[in-house]
Amino acid sequence: MENLTVQDAIRRSIMTEKSAMDYYRLGARHMKNDQARKTFELLAREERDHAKMFFDLYTGDDLPDFDTLMDQEPTGGDWLTDLEKELFENFDDRRAMELALEKEKSLAEHLKKMADKFDDPEVKAVFMKNVESTDGHYQLIESEYARLMGMVHESDMDTFVRE
Repeated sequence: MENLTVQDAIRRSIMTEKSAMDYYRLGARHMKNDQARKTFELLAREERDHAKMFFDLYTGDDLPDFDTLMDQEPTGGDWLTDLEKELFENFDDRRAMELALEKEKSLAEHLKKMADKFDDPEVKAVFMKNVESTDGHYQLIESEYARLMGMVHESDMDTFVRE
């Protein structure tokens, strides 16, 4: 892993969380399924909250205030690659969720590595809290994906197993 300072890592994390928020906001605007749209809207709000946790730790002076930064137009970033931009032109709820699952899994792994890299307890705690929340996002998307695809929901599993 490259040699990052704590502040570099925090700045990158702010921008990654903004990129994730932008992804979910854009996705929510294009979702055809109402419940899938609500799931993406919820995830966008939570990604914004994650960005705020990192923003509060950031001591640099190269970013605007938090609300201004979050309200800026999407600029790409880790979540909005060219492939994903194409997705929005021919939007598909199922594929958007599949991409979100991939991104959340990758982000959780990255956040764990970052938490292990730094000794500062406050910084480590923010990274670990985001790991837990990211894992929760993965589970939420997985559940909504199963519902959208007509799969048996985990809450119904006992019913189907017993029958």
